[in-house]
Amino acid sequence: MTLHVVVIGAGIVGAVSAVELTRDGHRVTILEPGPPGGEQAASYGNGTMLSPGSVVPMSLPGIWKKVPGYLADPLGPLTIRWSYLPKLAPWLLRFLRAGATKEKVRPTARALGQLLAGCPELHQELAEEAGVGHLIKRQGQLHVFPSRAHFEAEAFAWELRRENGVKWLELSAEELHQREPALDRRYTFGLMIEEGGQCLDPGAYVAALIAHAEAQGAKRVQAGAAGFRIEGGRLKAVRVQGRDEIPCDRAVISAGARSRELARAAGDRVSLETERGYHVSIENAGVEPRYPTMPSDGKMANVPTAAGLRIAGQVELAGLAAAPNWKRAEVLRDFALKTWPALPRDLPPERVKFWMGHRPSTPDGLPCIGPASATADVVHAYGHGHVGLAGGAMTGKLVADLIAGRRPRIDLAPFSPQRFG
Repeated sequence: MTLHVVVIGAGIVGAVSAVELTRDGHRVTILEPGPPGGEQAASYGNGTMLSPGSVVPMSLPGIWKKVPGYLADPLGPLTIRWSYLPKLAPWLLRFLRAGATKEKVRPTARALGQLLAGCPELHQELAEEAGVGHLIKRQGQLHVFPSRAHFEAEAFAWELRRENGVKWLELSAEELHQREPALDRRYTFGLMIEEGGQCLDPGAYVAALIAHAEAQGAKRVQAGAAGFRIEGGRLKAVRVQGRDEIPCDRAVISAGARSRELARAAGDRVSLETERGYHVSIENAGVEPRYPTMPSDGKMANVPTAAGLRIAGQVELAGLAAAPNWKRAEVLRDFALKTWPALPRDLPPERVKFWMGHRPSTPDGLPCIGPASATADVVHAYGHGHVGLAGGAMTGKLVADLIAGRRPRIDLAPFSPQRFG
């Protein structure tokens, strides 16, 4: 049956959903207030990695002990602004409970493992279909540590990866620097995850997917969604900001960190926050890593991109409205200077670009994927946190399964939008 589906949001999840829905023969309208692949989207500025090994949620046993430090250090890898704490408190309590024990964390890792399985291959197929196959590389990913002891200090995280089928090669100091000679010599132990991949330009990739969907018949409307008209348990239309509503049969909520109010309009109170992430991009850096690299002592992606060397990471819990704290981007830049000795110390300002975006994050680290409470005609697809790019390919396929009434290809119970009560 051909349906008219409105996809709300043109980030990576919305873009893949639109492609998969047009493939199924549906009439698709993409609703997005900004340009596809633009700087307003989390998909634009992420760490670029396509990693089946990203199964470890942020909340892990013992993290509650670190909360005072998150409040005290405004430039730490994870920080909470004091002014936002009262509003954040319900999400934060759920976050701490989600990682309270290993027994709670393991099912989360298993669910993420299903969502991320084969993600480099899935994105390679999509990119080639959209005519931008060169944007996906599958050269592996490097995790580096000052010592083996630093790796062993993260034993539970790597145990979770092993339990979910992730394999790696251990690299001695000599082997590590043979593979990545530009890396600072303070790193003496490494792991190579050979099945990992990377997107060299996420913004261009998302734009290409939207253009591909449009070439297959999708229509794009540059506006934001304001809610739904639901009558008798059936979706009649999507309400649009400043415009006439769009009559339709189905709708997909894939508006990232701005999905919470749309979810409420569809009958669900979801626990969704923005993790504000930063990146610094250095044009003509004079050094280009051979592999996407994750230093354990920085927890930030160091990746070559089409625009130059990108250092991406940090988590700031401060809401959607607060102004960026660009000192956090300076932390990323300064860490890059310590990680890549050949990087010039006197970088001209015009070659260094800072960016901040909003990761849509749930407290348990799992996205919301599934039908809405008010009507199954509305499908939730958001909340991927740090795995939006990697998980976007499978999520788009799951959205198409739900719209078509097919049995989803993975178990969606862990991702239920109703799990927050």
